[in-house]
Amino acid sequence: MTRKILILLLFITSATLVKAGGYQVNAMGIKQNGMGYIGTGFSLDASSVFFNPGAMSMMDQKYSFTGGIAGIFSNVTFQKASPSTYQARTDSKAGTPFNFYGAAKINDKLAVGIGVFTPFGNSLNWGSTWDGRYLITDLSFHVIDIQPTVSYKINKMISIGAGFNYLTGSVELNKALPVTNGTTEGTANLTGNTTSYGFTAGVMLQPTEKLGIGIMFRSRVEMKMDGGDAKFTVPASLATNFPNTTFDAMLPLPSNLNIGFSYKVSEKLMLGLDLNIVYWSTYDSLNFDFSKTTSALQNSHNPRLYKNTIAVRLGGQYKLNDKLTLRGGAYYDPSPITADCFNPETPSLNQLGLTLGATYKFSSKFSADASVGYLYGFQRDCSYPAANFSGTYKSEIILPGIGLSYNF
Repeated sequence: MTRKILILLLFITSATLVKAGGYQVNAMGIKQNGMGYIGTGFSLDASSVFFNPGAMSMMDQKYSFTGGIAGIFSNVTFQKASPSTYQARTDSKAGTPFNFYGAAKINDKLAVGIGVFTPFGNSLNWGSTWDGRYLITDLSFHVIDIQPTVSYKINKMISIGAGFNYLTGSVELNKALPVTNGTTEGTANLTGNTTSYGFTAGVMLQPTEKLGIGIMFRSRVEMKMDGGDAKFTVPASLATNFPNTTFDAMLPLPSNLNIGFSYKVSEKLMLGLDLNIVYWSTYDSLNFDFSKTTSALQNSHNPRLYKNTIAVRLGGQYKLNDKLTLRGGAYYDPSPITADCFNPETPSLNQLGLTLGATYKFSSKFSADASVGYLYGFQRDCSYPAANFSGTYKSEIILPGIGLSYNF
């Protein structure tokens, strides 16, 4: 029993994992979504607040406002290890990451801006009767990041920028417990809210009119949860073993280093490449402290041992005419999770993404953006030894998005 409860505790923070490699959401700009999520090596508009603060002061507009919302429609399947023939499929609500950016040039060199976006968050639902219900049944996780930003153009070739990140997040996790009251199994519900802080900095280089080079660094953030609520529904005879209580825990959000290149092949065509290095190795363990403990519910220390990853992203845009711009892209994003420490609340697979997008200009100031992505998670044989739970996972995700931009 104790082992089952400790497995439960692992989920309070690791359940934040979403459909990118690890628990990052990359859909932070509708235009960039259409180009394979590149955006470090060029400046389109105020969305540089997120993609590279150093590029913000190089934007063409004096004032820029852009925002959008995307939908994450995911389908994860599980085949239990042989000789079992058991299969399961998620039935998850759509995730809805959103973003809004505003920026203004104070003068030819100085620009200020702000971004509000959701870099983490997802919904996952395996159902209350599947074989892994003692690990997880469903979860909901949301983080909102508010980033005021400043950027300064040193000269026509070099600009720098930095932003302060204020993050607020909430999580709710449900799972079954292997105890029954007649025909009804016990359940556990864990909820919590937290806030934290970090920073983002970037440099933009424009060595020629055609070539752009960008470097962006986003700091590690420690999402420390104090006083989360743990509630258990069990038979009355076991209530003292499963007291409703509070817990403290901490999840590190890893630092990112992005290196981006862009090249204007012509007045109409731009191509780009981004390398996204994520320092997942900071997530080496997961620890919990409870205000009440029993023989079945104890403080725990759990290794996670994530590994650093490098995602490669390619994309570009083509201005078909004065009204319409078309975009396309592709990327490969490896999972930071090892195959022998793989939990069904974290179905992060090695992933190939293909994206398309477009912008239509209604006027010189106002335009509408659209994008769609298809993300394929390669089939992977994985195990979670702590619960003797093994099988094969694969996933497919559709990620459409729409947005509006107003620049002048």
